[in-house]
Amino acid sequence: MTIFLVLWKLLLRYWATLSYVVLIVLINVSFVYMPLITMFGKTFSYADLTVGSLYVIRDFAQREIHHKVIIAMLIGAIISYFLATPTLAIASAASFLVAEGIDWAIFTFTKRPLSKRLVLSAIVSSPIDTLVFLLIIHRYNWLTFSLQSLVKFGGVYLVWCVWKIQASSQINTAPV
Repeated sequence: MTIFLVLWKLLLRYWATLSYVVLIVLINVSFVYMPLITMFGKTFSYADLTVGSLYVIRDFAQREIHHKVIIAMLIGAIISYFLATPTLAIASAASFLVAEGIDWAIFTFTKRPLSKRLVLSAIVSSPIDTLVFLLIIHRYNWLTFSLQSLVKFGGVYLVWCVWKIQASSQINTAPV
């Protein structure tokens, strides 16, 4: 019974990190097994529409384990290597590392407020890591690139909105 209590406490403490690893694997597997759809003469996958959720969960995982989120990403990539395909796992890891590098540089070297750094980071990293991913898996086209970039930015924008609402509610409820 004690092992279940320990596991439960770990799950509660690291829910976002565990969710991040699971979501990496699920989305990578989805890219392999979900059928492609043709629109405007270009193909895309429903999995292209889910990548934004990864950015949301990654932001929460970063709050839990900080820069060790790269270890969680590598664990997700290793599992994906066996459950999806090696190429997809490599593309996923490469694009995440590119995004993390861009995020780190923007958050480290810009002196803007946190909310502006978050949006700037999303504007810069979303299209670049999308391009890296799609080129490695040989699925680049303007439709897939646009969908993934917009969905990723939308995920980050959602986190930004939640963060702003939380910040404003803390200001409004502060004792006078």
